[in-house]
Amino acid sequence: MKQSHWVQIIIIAPLLVAAAVFATLGIWTEIWQRAFNNPEDSHILLALPVAVWLGFLRRTRLRRWRPEASLLGPVFIAIGWGLILAGFYTATDVFQHLGALLVVGGAIVAVLGFRLPMLLKPSLIALLFLFPVPGTFRQHIAIPLQHVSAIISENLLTLFGVAVERSGIVLILNGQEVAVAEACNGMRMVSALGLITFAFVFSVPMRTNIRLLLLVFSPVIALVVNIVRLIPTALAYGYAKPDTAELVHDIGGWAVLALALGLLWGLLALLRWLEVPVAPYPVPKVTA
Repeated sequence: MKQSHWVQIIIIAPLLVAAAVFATLGIWTEIWQRAFNNPEDSHILLALPVAVWLGFLRRTRLRRWRPEASLLGPVFIAIGWGLILAGFYTATDVFQHLGALLVVGGAIVAVLGFRLPMLLKPSLIALLFLFPVPGTFRQHIAIPLQHVSAIISENLLTLFGVAVERSGIVLILNGQEVAVAEACNGMRMVSALGLITFAFVFSVPMRTNIRLLLLVFSPVIALVVNIVRLIPTALAYGYAKPDTAELVHDIGGWAVLALALGLLWGLLALLRWLEVPVAPYPVPKVTA
């Protein structure tokens, strides 16, 4: 690269991005506060590391890339500010969050060009997980997941001889009421597991149709790991001391992420065992 290119990458781009973040600092501060204080938005903490990881895996795509200023940058910034204002006057958080991302992204595109995010599309998509999930959308997913998890968990506990009753999404063990919504929050699992699934399918080389299959199958994986977490958590709340139950609850929340990765690897291995083509199509070598 030319020396001017390195100046764009190392000096100008970071300064412009810092200015964009500072200009929208209130929105980013609110997002990070929700990530740290609201368990349902804890997936936000994983979004940036996943985006960086997916970009690192695709670093070879940047060998022939050269920074090039683009007028699309100011366009994205203008659209971003428009969304922020619309979100402010309509009290729509998702508009403000998306607007803040467009402002920062526009600063990058203005200096480094639009081709850069196109070369790193999976990283760009992963950044959408930086946003808290809107409440209405959360309810549509969390409530059915909690009901199904409660019903299946009740039947499994009964199958293994555990005395359990169910009232809606409340399991009753040993006289203790265990609310599924509190013991095992489905929305938090769906958001985090969705991000983990996305990171997995774009980290392992595979065909596009297999990627889509795993992404479509991710709600089933979320349900399975949700139940795996719920059963020991409910038993702990029903028979153990409160401190022990809380420990089981907290450990289980992160342990199921590892379980989800194991299930994804297992599903991929099953497809290979069934001789379903998984490996990406070979790219023909161009001979001089």
